[in-house]
Amino acid sequence: MEEKQMKFATKAIHAGVHPDEATGAIMTPIYQTSTFVQSEVGVNKGYAYSRTSNPTRDALEKSIAALENGNYGACFGSGLAAIDCIIKMLNPGDEVVSTNDLYGGTYRLFKTIFEKYGIKFHFVGMDNADNIEVYINKNTRLIWVETPTNPMMNIIDIAATAKIAKKHSIMLAVDNTFATPYLQTPLDLGADIVMHSATKYLGGHSDVVMGALVCKDEQIAKEIYRIQNSSGAIAGPMDSFLVLRGIKTLHLRMQRHCENGKLIAEYLAHHPRIDKVYWPGFESHPNHEIAARQMNDFGGMISFSFKGNDIQDALNVVQKVSVFTLAESLGGVESLIGHPATMTHAAIPKEDREKIGVVDSLIRLSVGVEDAKDLIEDLEQALKI
Repeated sequence: MEEKQMKFATKAIHAGVHPDEATGAIMTPIYQTSTFVQSEVGVNKGYAYSRTSNPTRDALEKSIAALENGNYGACFGSGLAAIDCIIKMLNPGDEVVSTNDLYGGTYRLFKTIFEKYGIKFHFVGMDNADNIEVYINKNTRLIWVETPTNPMMNIIDIAATAKIAKKHSIMLAVDNTFATPYLQTPLDLGADIVMHSATKYLGGHSDVVMGALVCKDEQIAKEIYRIQNSSGAIAGPMDSFLVLRGIKTLHLRMQRHCENGKLIAEYLAHHPRIDKVYWPGFESHPNHEIAARQMNDFGGMISFSFKGNDIQDALNVVQKVSVFTLAESLGGVESLIGHPATMTHAAIPKEDREKIGVVDSLIRLSVGVEDAKDLIEDLEQALKI
């Protein structure tokens, strides 16, 4: 069966991978080699040097591309390395319109690395797509979107944003880390590039750091591959093997992440100490209708803040949990808890953080695949005064 005809669960297990021709191994081998023998000058079996291409990474890139309904995939040493590749497609004087609620590492990369090379970034609330067009001018080359956003779970209308991008002949890149291709496929909604921190849900087991890009357009792909090879921030074969293995259970894990996320969001929404719960599955959530239209479910990422906005309330809870684990990152099988203001978003100035809702009492949950009753009991005991 052609990969494009496969349903998602079948793609997750089979797309991009084939039994090893040499041995019949059903799992893609870990080609732990830096170079490949050439039978004569310029003649090889499709591989010459592992920075340029490696069979294990090649299988993963094809797998991720298939999941996103794209034609080309490229994997990098981290999610930030993947974003770095996209911005390197630009030139001094170019401008980027970015969502104002985004991963702190992305903000740091934009502001402290690329801004000094003459690229200008506008950070805009994109919950209303009309806000984007105000910042577009003759120098704009890229719109950068996260949806759901990190950590406020804002929903951005990808199709409406793509319409604006195409009107002005500029690229649209979407960070799809939180949703994964199981929940949404931005290329189908008009995006030009999809980015993943494959460290998170794609890998799914908190044992690898990796980034990925997917696109449909051949010219964009050629530029991505040129930068990937020239800059060298590639994913290694062992890490590629681990993410390939993780992807095989992506659909099963995401089902449980979504089920558990719904139960925990509803529990938190009725807790007397909690002020606000941010989860796009609530009908009261801004742009819930857009989320319901462009996503297949609402995910396992939740943020919430306390009444009174006392940072000590948040710090006490993250210390008292026992099933949830206090740690950076997200998307693993285990449930994680974090304090964005001092952890993932510490790179963003306090004034800018608070404008978008990242207040001192905000907690972010990455809901894992454990038994939901255990997770709720853990939160209940941690929330007791």
